[in-house]
Amino acid sequence: MLDRSVAIIIHDGVQALDIAGPVDVFAEANSLLGGRASYRTVLVARTRDPIVASNGMRLLADLTFTEAQNPFSIVLVAGGPELPVSPPDEELSAWLRTASSRADLYGSICTGAFALGHAGLLDGRAATTHWQIAQRLAVLFPNARIDPDRIHLRDGRLITSAGVTAGIDLALALVAEDHGAALAQAAAKRLLVIAQRQGGQSQFSPFLATAVDTASPLARVQQHVMEHLAEPLSVRQLAGVAKTSERTLWRLFKEVGLTPHDFVEAARVDAARNLLEGSDRPLKAVAYDCGFGTPERMRAVFQRRLSISPAQYRNSFRMRPNANAA
Repeated sequence: MLDRSVAIIIHDGVQALDIAGPVDVFAEANSLLGGRASYRTVLVARTRDPIVASNGMRLLADLTFTEAQNPFSIVLVAGGPELPVSPPDEELSAWLRTASSRADLYGSICTGAFALGHAGLLDGRAATTHWQIAQRLAVLFPNARIDPDRIHLRDGRLITSAGVTAGIDLALALVAEDHGAALAQAAAKRLLVIAQRQGGQSQFSPFLATAVDTASPLARVQQHVMEHLAEPLSVRQLAGVAKTSERTLWRLFKEVGLTPHDFVEAARVDAARNLLEGSDRPLKAVAYDCGFGTPERMRAVFQRRLSISPAQYRNSFRMRPNANAA
C-alpha cells in the first residue's frame, strides 16, 4: 500500500489557497482510493500559535519545526504575497535542508520558492513560480534556472508550481504519478477543476497582454513563431520579423523574463503537448510539425523541461472520451 506523508510549511501571511488546494486534492484521492492507499497531510510551522493567512484566516500547525523530525515523503512550502520581501528565516532554511534531504520529493507552491532559494535548494535546478515575481526570483538566485511560463515544473526530486491555484495542478500531477491519470482526472472532476491545464502562465502574463497590440515587436514575433513552428527560427530571423536589431529583441524578451530561445522552445513544447494529448499522430510527425526535427530531439527537450518522454506524456495525458461525463 502506497502511503505518502505530506508536510506543508505555513507561515504568517501564507496564501490560504496554497494550502487548501493541495490538501483537498490529496483528500479526494484518499476518498477515491477507498483506503487502498493514503496521503497523510500535516501543516508545519515555527510555532503552534495561530498563523494568520493573507486573507485573515487563522490556521494552526500540526507540528513545529522542532517536533517535525521524522522523514516526510513530500515536503512543500506554501507561498504568500509577502514572502518574497521577508528576510530569510534561518530556522526554516535549516529545517528545509534536512527535511528535503530525507524526502522523496520537495518543493514549493507559488512564492514558497523563495524559501527554497534561501535554503540553497534551487542552485543548479530548474524551477518556476508566479509570473509576476519570476524575474525577481531569478535575480535573487542566479544559480537557479527559472522558467516563468510553467504551471508546475519537476526537476528530479524538486517540484515547484506557479501561483495560487497552480498548487492544485501540482497536487493532481503527483496523484497522477502515484496512481495514474484516471484517478487524477476523477479527483479533478470532483473538485470541478481541469486535471491538466493547457498552455503556460503566459496566458495570464504581460507577455500575451503585450501581444494585444498587434503592432508591438513581441506580438509580431509571437504570431510568426506560432504560425511557423516547423521552420528554423533563429534570433536573426525573429529580429527581422520584429523589425528590431538582435540586441533589442534580446532586451525586449528579457523584460518579460524570457530569452528568444526559451520562448520558441516553450511554444514548441506546448504545441507538441496539445498534439500528444489530443491526436494519434505518430511521434515522428509531431516532432516535425512542432519544429523539433526528430523524435530524439523532441524527447531530449521533453526530458529536460518536463522530466518525461513524449511517449510517457501521451500515455499519461491522452484525452479519451469519458462515458461517465455529465
